[in-house]
Amino acid sequence: MKCMFCGCEDSKVIDSRSADDGRAIRRRRECLACGRRFTTYETIEDTPVLVIKSSGNRQAFDPQKIKNGVIKACEKRPVPMAKIDALVDSVSKQVYNSMEQEISSMAIGEVVMRELKNIGEVAYVRYGCVCRSFNDISSFMAELQSLMETKKGGKND
Repeated sequence: MKCMFCGCEDSKVIDSRSADDGRAIRRRRECLACGRRFTTYETIEDTPVLVIKSSGNRQAFDPQKIKNGVIKACEKRPVPMAKIDALVDSVSKQVYNSMEQEISSMAIGEVVMRELKNIGEVAYVRYGCVCRSFNDISSFMAELQSLMETKKGGKND
């Protein structure tokens, strides 16, 4: 690590500790040439994931947007914030683990819907109305029918 004071490339680590909830390592260093101390942080380099919107525009993946949408879908429902946070973490991990640099907003929406199905049917349907942008009542009813059949199938197992 290059000293910020004298430019020497030799330094020794005096102290290391976890920082940013375990996402970084804080290192206190001492320059071997001038003796001055400085702090460095070691973090994992994030590869940015771009979301391809339905309009064709691209923007950086932002888990906060998923959280806002899920909160809206769960509005006035007895869903604890811990479950919403867990859902957002799960979706984020799936997006980053896909190893894709670009992913469509529709693909992200489908992952969110799969996760929401386990949290609550009302939230699932509310989110689906926006995500799948139902054009008429028949497509909406088809989705509800599919949800009801899935639920009936689960009870018989």
